[in-house]
Amino acid sequence: MSIQRVFPPLAPTPRGPYTPVVRAGGFIYVSGQGPIDPMTDKLSPGDIQHETRLVLANIKKLLEGCGATMADVVKCNVYLKDGSDFARMNEIYAEFFGDHKPARTTVEAKFVSPDMRVEIDCIAYKPA
Repeated sequence: MSIQRVFPPLAPTPRGPYTPVVRAGGFIYVSGQGPIDPMTDKLSPGDIQHETRLVLANIKKLLEGCGATMADVVKCNVYLKDGSDFARMNEIYAEFFGDHKPARTTVEAKFVSPDMRVEIDCIAYKPA
């Protein structure tokens, strides 16, 4: 099994010493994504729907860079600054996953960037 570190074009630049996507065999591990606008490569704070949409759009681009789709996602971890944002985050989340519902954990968390409301990471399975 080979391990590939992937830096897809038009994806947000990592904010630290990590790889945005690691492919190990048929598994694709997407690092936690915050609401970074890929056009400006800057944090784009807003309401929870705006941030969730941006985060999931970035995850979608990262997966596409590995030949995968949102339907290939098997597990997500969702981190919310405020647990009361859960229902509104969930509305946008459902738009991106439709009938392909991955396993998921959602927790309330404190972020390094106080302006962030959500971060999501995921694991997808797509044999090469």
